[in-house]
Amino acid sequence: MKMKPLTIAGRKFDSRFFIGTGKFASGRQMAAAVAAAGSQLVTVALRRVDLERPAEDDPVIAHLDSEKVVVVPNTSGARTAEEAVRIARLARQAGGYHWVKLEVTPDHNYLLPDPAETLKATETLAAEGFVVMPYINADPVLAWRLEEAGAATVMPLAAPIGTNRGLESIAMLKIIIAQARVPVVVDAGLGLPSHAAAAIELGADAILVNTAIATAGDPVAMARAFAMAVQAAETALDADPGGEQEMAAASSPLTGFLQ
Repeated sequence: MKMKPLTIAGRKFDSRFFIGTGKFASGRQMAAAVAAAGSQLVTVALRRVDLERPAEDDPVIAHLDSEKVVVVPNTSGARTAEEAVRIARLARQAGGYHWVKLEVTPDHNYLLPDPAETLKATETLAAEGFVVMPYINADPVLAWRLEEAGAATVMPLAAPIGTNRGLESIAMLKIIIAQARVPVVVDAGLGLPSHAAAAIELGADAILVNTAIATAGDPVAMARAFAMAVQAAETALDADPGGEQEMAAASSPLTGFLQ
């Protein structure tokens, strides 16, 4: 089960570990975590980016190497497709960003994405040339609809965002991964490196983590641990692991002894 190279919108990624930039104590700490993990894509809430100054001077992303890291604004805070589209257009007009992580979350308690508004916004933004990475519930039918609408990836949640509860939606994730024709990035709810490894072993093309890293006692060390877990899972899949068996199989031969 050797993994295919990860390519999104024509760009190849060597790392399958993406990082969200919210909740870090500082931009410097965030950049150190990104560097320690070797991550090549980060998401940034547009409201945290100062569009009045050049990207290289912005305190949130000034420490990131734009040659190595794709900065993807997200539409965090949008409650409708109209609001999300407006945020994405502003990011492109003011900062030149044409990749967007699409988030439409009218539910303030659980921050669950609105499927109808997410599909509507994806149709609009994809038609306008954006590289759209929609954040969704683990809904296989919606994932298929978003592919048809032009999404560059689908980003189903593992568990409600920020909860660190791991792969609670595993049954639906399996279906999404099995049917997907675009990369699947498991996003939200991953709390431990073992959760990230499990997502990759499940067949996800990449994972995205923010809260579990940014709120750790040592965010840089935690970022490194997640990266190691993702790499370990990828290496294991490339090694062609043995399949599951219904019955026990002895690890030592039961014949040829005491002749």
